[in-house]
Amino acid sequence: MAIPTQFENVTAIAKANVYFEGKVVSHTLLFKDGSKRTLGLIFPGKFHFGTEKAERMEIVAGKASVILDGESETRVYGAGEAFEVSAQSGFAIEVGEEICEYICSFLD
Repeated sequence: MAIPTQFENVTAIAKANVYFEGKVVSHTLLFKDGSKRTLGLIFPGKFHFGTEKAERMEIVAGKASVILDGESETRVYGAGEAFEVSAQSGFAIEVGEEICEYICSFLD
């Protein structure tokens, strides 16, 4: 599945979601079918995110090293790649020198 380059007919929430003292910032998109995605930036650093719902993280630009909770293997994802995270779980993500841009889709 190709990573989207644009979204049409959505409602964009102007207020940003800001995490880790501004090192991770996203904006929420609401779709007519009731689904939700976020578009975001991860600045260089190491971060851990917990999940309530299952998520699909698609890397738009840059790259990130990821370790899913419960696993020991680090995987590197670059532009055009994606990974999924189970509900009630989480992942550690590390971004090096360049900003990582992503789309997060919340899965049912």
